[in-house]
Amino acid sequence: MKAIVITTAGGPEVLQLQQVEDPELKDDEVLIKVEATALNRADTLQRKGAHPPPKGASPYPDLECSGTVQAVGKNVSRWRVGDQVCALLSGGGYAEKVAVPAAQVLPVPLGVSLKDAAGLPEVACTVWSTVFMMSRLSAGETFLVHGGSSGIGTFAIQIAKAKGATVFVTAGNEEKLAFCKKLGADVCINYKTEDFVSRVKEETGGKGVDVILDCIGAAYLQRNLDSLNFDGRLCIIGLQSGAVTEIKLNTLLPRRLTVQGAGVRA
Repeated sequence: MKAIVITTAGGPEVLQLQQVEDPELKDDEVLIKVEATALNRADTLQRKGAHPPPKGASPYPDLECSGTVQAVGKNVSRWRVGDQVCALLSGGGYAEKVAVPAAQVLPVPLGVSLKDAAGLPEVACTVWSTVFMMSRLSAGETFLVHGGSSGIGTFAIQIAKAKGATVFVTAGNEEKLAFCKKLGADVCINYKTEDFVSRVKEETGGKGVDVILDCIGAAYLQRNLDSLNFDGRLCIIGLQSGAVTEIKLNTLLPRRLTVQGAGVRA
C-alpha cells in the first residue's frame, strides 16, 4: 500500500508518499480501506518530532479516518466486511489501509457523508470523554472552552449547548468569536483584548464557571483555577504554552477544585 511517511523531523517538505508494507491485522482489530482522513495539531507536532506515537502504534501520521471495512480479526463480531465506518486512531490514517482496534471503530452518523465522517472521531471522543465522562458537565452548568474556534472548540460548543449548558469561549479575533457565537456560544471573549478571568467573574456574578476545557497549559493554569466556581473542574488536554508552572494550592482547597488531564491518543 501507499502511505505518507515522515522521512525526518521538519516542515511539510519532509512528508513523502511511499510504498510500504500493509498493516498486520490482530485478532481484535478491523482493517479499514481509507476513504478520507483529517488533520489535527498532533499530526503537525509528530511531523516536527515533538509528538511521537505510542509504543506499537503505526509510524504514519493521523488520528482519525473514514472508510470501508476490508477485513476483521477473528475476535471481532460487531463489524462486517463492507461496513462504512469512521475510526479513532493511534496513528496510520495517512495510508491506503489502517488496522484499528474494533472498540475504536464507529458507525458513520446518519446524514453525514463518508468523507465528512473522517473529521468526527478525534473531536467527538476528546470532547465526550473529557467534558462529560470526566468533568461531568450537566444541564444548567457553565462551561468555558479555550480556543473556541478550533476543531475541539467548535464541537464542544455545539454538544455542550445541546446538553443545556451555558457556554463561554475564548478566541483571538472578532471573526473567530462571531463564528463561535453562530455555533451557540453565549459569552465570547477575545483573549488578546480582555482578561478572561475578569469577564468570567462578571458574567457569573463572581462565582466562576463549573467546567473548563483547556489546551493552553502552563500559562493559563492559575488563571483557570481563578475562573472556577465552587466544585469546579478543570480538564487539561494540551500544553501549547508549556508544561511547567506554579500554582497557589490555597486556590484549590476552599473551593474543592479538581484538576485533571487527558490524552485520547494513548
